[in-house]
Parts: sequence; structure tokens; C-alpha cells
Amino acid sequence: MDWRKCTIKELEDLLFASSGTEIDEAMLEALDNDERSGVQKLLARYRTMVYEEKARRMRWEKMNEFSRKIYARGYRHIVGVDEAGRGPLAGPVVAAAVILDPEEPIYGLDDSKKLTEKKREELYEIIMDKALAVAVGIVSNEVIDQVNILQATFQAMNEAVKKLPLVPDYLLVDGNMEVPGLDLPQEAVINGDLKVNCIAAASIIAKVTRDRILLEYDQVYPEYGFARNKGYGTSEHIQALRLHGPTPIHRYSFTIVNKYYFQKVQDALQLARNKEELREIGYRIAEFSFFSEENLNILRRLYQERYYKVSEK
Repeated sequence: MDWRKCTIKELEDLLFASSGTEIDEAMLEALDNDERSGVQKLLARYRTMVYEEKARRMRWEKMNEFSRKIYARGYRHIVGVDEAGRGPLAGPVVAAAVILDPEEPIYGLDDSKKLTEKKREELYEIIMDKALAVAVGIVSNEVIDQVNILQATFQAMNEAVKKLPLVPDYLLVDGNMEVPGLDLPQEAVINGDLKVNCIAAASIIAKVTRDRILLEYDQVYPEYGFARNKGYGTSEHIQALRLHGPTPIHRYSFTIVNKYYFQKVQDALQLARNKEELREIGYRIAEFSFFSEENLNILRRLYQERYYKVSEK
């Protein structure tokens, strides 16, 4: 074939028809000698694509080294575990457990925080299709407030592992702490989502799952910007907390949420018009045990002062 007679569009279709499949050297040499600027731009794009594909394959192999050593010890179903949502002020913490198929490489895996939203979504679908088993554990903000974020994270990880349809025989978890309550050998891997394929896959599943939950909450509480901040303490989110107070999905045990909830309760006490409204506020105060003793004393004093005032009417 005389490549010089091909249009730019025909050459583009030939070069990119099978992403990642290299064209024979004779064609590349012919294109190198084509003086059309459009052809040279296509050739540069193609070579970039091939380079990036090779880099992804090399990264997969490097990130597979950790698991390969465990397979060599006789283990077969290695589960990677990671979480999303330990730091936000609102929403659940989500953990994912993923058992990858060693015969089905998934190129492009990385720490979910290093990937664009579009790439995470793409990899999420590939992982769900190619992995041997995937499960998630979701622990609400109410439970986080009751047991603290670390214990809630462990609870979500336990839930994810135990929900797997395939029983794992070895666990790799991101971080520096193993997951308590699981009866199987495990290792904690610092920066595991950067070093180990199955942990990277779990980080993507957890992140995408949680982001989708916060997108739904954004429809209910649009003033907080959850679609953009995913519950993290951005300036927009903090400003909404200051103006509106926390929602039912906020973590009231977290300091800044507690601060603005305290202010909201103070305002409510001062505006209460009768004993019924005061009693309702009293129930809300009793329900949440996250105020300091100092702040509880302030609220008790305000309650009593307001109670006397509404009683005089």
C-alpha cells in the first residue's frame, strides 16, 4: 500500500483502530518520510499512545511483584482492601475488598487519588468486569460518631471482606495497621494503593462508590456542594455549615461540625417560643453526647433561662 495516497483520516483510522496495538515498522518508516504536517502529528500521537501503554504494562508488572511473592507461597485468593472517606466531615466511610484474577491484567491501576474522575469511573467498570470478586462495606456517619472513625473504618473493611462471594486466603490492606477481627493471614502495606495492584483496585472501587453516594446527597442538600467536595472540609462546605448548621449526614463528633452544631442549638434555644419547642431541643441535646462538659453547661444555662422566660408568658 502506498501510504502517501491515504488521507489523514484513513491513516488515523489505521493507526488508532486497535488502541495499544503497534503498527509494523515498515509502515512507521514510511510515515516518518511523509512530509504532510497532519501525518507527522498523527505519528506523534501514536507514539505517545504506544509509550503510555508500555508504561502502564510495566507499572502493572511492578505492582504485581508483591502479590507474585505471596502466590509463590501457595496462596491463591489474595484480597486487597482499602477505604475512602476517613477525613470528610459528612457521609459514610466506605471500604472495598477486591480479589484480582492474575490472568486478567488491568492496566492503569493506581492510587485512586492520583486518577481523574473519568479514569476512576473507567477502571471501576473494568475491575467489576475482570476481578474474581468485589465487595464493599459502608458504615454510616451515625456509627462513626458512636465508635470513632478508625473503628468505623475497620468495621467497613470487615464487612467488605466478609461479603466477598469468593473466600480469600490472604489479605493485603493499605496503611500501617492490620484489620482486626478477620481470621486469615494479612499484611499492612504502607502506600499500598501505589505499590500493590489489588489494593489499588480496592481504592478505586471504594472511592467511586463513596463519590456516587455523595452525589446522591448533593440532590438532597445542594447548598453544601457535596457533588464537588464529597463531604471534605472545603471553604464552600465550611461556609455552608456556618450558615445552615450540620445535616443528618454530618459527623457530629468531628470538631468543626460539633462547633457549628453547638451554635445552631444555642440559636434554637434563644428563639424557642414555648415549652414544647424547648423540650424538643432538649431531646436533641440529650441525643448527641458529643458536646464538651463546658458547652453542655452553657446549653443547660440557656435552656433554664429560656424556660423561665416562656413560662412567664
